[in-house]
Amino acid sequence: MQNCTDNTIQSITIIRPDDWHVHVRDGAMLQHVLPHTARQFGRAIIMPNLKPPVTTTAQALAYRERIVAALLSAIDKDGVSKFQPLMTLYLTDNMSPDEIHRAKESGLIHAVKFYPAGATTNSDAGVTALRRCYPVLEAMQEVGMPLLVHGEVTDPAIDIFDREAVFIEKVMQPLRRDMPELKVVFEHITTKDAAQYVTEADGRIAATITAHHLLYNRNEIFKGGMRPHYYCLPVLKREEHRQALIVAATSGNERFFLGTDSAPHDKNLKEHACACAGCYTALHAMELYAEAFDQAGALDKLEAFASFNGPKFYDLPRNVGTITMRRENWIVPVELPFNAGVIVPLNGGAGMNWKLL
Repeated sequence: MQNCTDNTIQSITIIRPDDWHVHVRDGAMLQHVLPHTARQFGRAIIMPNLKPPVTTTAQALAYRERIVAALLSAIDKDGVSKFQPLMTLYLTDNMSPDEIHRAKESGLIHAVKFYPAGATTNSDAGVTALRRCYPVLEAMQEVGMPLLVHGEVTDPAIDIFDREAVFIEKVMQPLRRDMPELKVVFEHITTKDAAQYVTEADGRIAATITAHHLLYNRNEIFKGGMRPHYYCLPVLKREEHRQALIVAATSGNERFFLGTDSAPHDKNLKEHACACAGCYTALHAMELYAEAFDQAGALDKLEAFASFNGPKFYDLPRNVGTITMRRENWIVPVELPFNAGVIVPLNGGAGMNWKLL
């Protein structure tokens, strides 16, 4: 990894950022992980892949109430209680266009998530054939509600490292040809194919990029053995793809913005014969992004990526207030307590060079 760090920069202050893709789960885990997101971000797009999934406006609003209750029970420090959860619905083959109108009228639901059935954690209820959802997508296009896309095909004949590129050809291009006014977010992109597509495509499209896909390539999963805490979906890719994501994130292009895809799992489910997919980065998300942008010599591009581009795409104002990070060496906790179990944060036990104040 090329290191272009400018060690003369000792601190950076930016407008409070937003996380445009995060999993906060529910119940006891929600209570533990939500404060990590809320202390850094002004808002976050909340993923709807619970069990059962959040498929109706009523379910989304009830989930929001649980999130707000968890915030109120947290210590009101560093603006935690000012955090705004932005809710989403889980697209299914059977969703009605009427649900989209109810969601829009609520003023609290900001997008609909498209999971190809079986693509990732809790996606078994996802879409089996996108054309079945065209009436819903037409309603979304009409009211201006974004479609958030997990961009991988699930055909077992397609190599897991090729599923994003094939998705562009087989799903994304036909969808956007048929729905040219639909706002689409290509979430957690992992390949140069996706970065190029989002850069060059016509229409209302954007992409989120995670910190772990900016920092690591697929070798990280196998250093010294199988390391399940670096296993996520879409999976880490080759170094050429990581480099393409760095170029996209630091380019200043307004179509690219921050989405952590932070996904907590109990340690026992990660260190397992069939490990769950997901990296837990909410604890130190902004420090990880600062590391990636610093290594690219592009700290001056971080604020637009983290704080400006997302609100513009979602037609929301920028946050009020700032966060400050300082160049400081510290060690990521090895484990975080979670009821009777623990959650292992990405890079647990390793050193970091940036610290959120």
